[in-house]
Amino acid sequence: MRQGTLLYAQSGGVTAVINATASAVIQEARARGVKVLAARNGILGALREELIDTSREPISAIRALAHTPGGAFGSCRYKLKSLQQDAARYDRLLAVLQAHGVRWFLYNGGNDSADTALKVSELARERGVELSCIGVPKTIDNDLAVTDTCPGFGSAAKYTAVSVREAALDVAAMAETSTRVFIYEAMGRHAGWLAAAGGLAGSGPNEAPQVILLPERAYDEAAFLAKVRAVVDQVGYCVVVASEGIATADGTFVADAGGGKDSFGHTQLGGVAAHLAGRVKDQLGLKVHWTVPDYLQRSARHIASKTDWEQAQAVGRAAVRLALAGHNGVMPVIVRSSDKPYRWKIESAPLEKIANHEKKMPASFIRKDGFGITDKALAYLQPLIKGEAPLPYGPDGLPKYVTLKNVGVKKKLEPFDA
Repeated sequence: MRQGTLLYAQSGGVTAVINATASAVIQEARARGVKVLAARNGILGALREELIDTSREPISAIRALAHTPGGAFGSCRYKLKSLQQDAARYDRLLAVLQAHGVRWFLYNGGNDSADTALKVSELARERGVELSCIGVPKTIDNDLAVTDTCPGFGSAAKYTAVSVREAALDVAAMAETSTRVFIYEAMGRHAGWLAAAGGLAGSGPNEAPQVILLPERAYDEAAFLAKVRAVVDQVGYCVVVASEGIATADGTFVADAGGGKDSFGHTQLGGVAAHLAGRVKDQLGLKVHWTVPDYLQRSARHIASKTDWEQAQAVGRAAVRLALAGHNGVMPVIVRSSDKPYRWKIESAPLEKIANHEKKMPASFIRKDGFGITDKALAYLQPLIKGEAPLPYGPDGLPKYVTLKNVGVKKKLEPFDA
């Protein structure tokens, strides 16, 4: 066994493939003689010294993680503030890591998690602590800087494209006597990547979705209603994909629920599809149906993208290798070398170029009228949803997922109120 322990933690909203990353991390570390602990419920578990001994799991269970959705060790939405503001929590974190001989810390999450990983890496340098801190990418929002795409996005994008196409066939079949407008709400606060993926559902100018609303363009209600009316007059029905984060020109979220902030300090949004549906009904007099797939779009392992699944495992393996090689304050990122054929590789990038940066849809990916995506966007998106990730099914017709034992290790420190 190598001297030292690796601690792995999951953060933020889970994805269909985050456990594939966890599986790769544990298998890669085991192959190199490194013991892996996992924090229960992300950084909270690390602060509370609630650590899981993954060596108590058989290799068959660890391998089964690769096709199991959710977050096997629990995740959390919990953002540490600056090193000065949250000094007590950072001191506690280092104390827990040192008490359990942790030399390598892997934090698997999105933008806020990258920020936490960066701060911990900086603190380790300042204190002269022997610790390699690696951020591991994950988010269905696809908004991490530097990396070409984020593990979790490709599967959510595939779910979105398939769902929109199937719903559109339903609407088209019933449009003459029933629903004329269908509105699908996709996750995405400031970046419209997931809503844009809905554009993969159709290829012709009249094929659904005929309207895509992206946060990168200011929402204009009059223009939106006019577009819907024109599409219904021409096609007979209209399918709209709207990002939850669309906002008016003054920056006001269309779906601002007035519910304050979430635990990361983000505005709590309240359902843009319902709002748009109400305006279409009131102003155009058309029958409208709407849907909010919510957790479904990020947990649908049954329709995961093979590309996404493979990339999720690749960043996990690379994170372990970077950590054991002594790198600190970096993240394994996906670099695309070509669209056709699709080729990619894993490289390392410094966390300071990723944390607190947000990758939005480039202008070249958005149609000039603001209601759709361009061929450049299609070329970028299409490879990310390709292929079907292997998934075993049981005799009951349901997928065979694994539940880990998650045996905790004995605590060595006094309790801490995180």
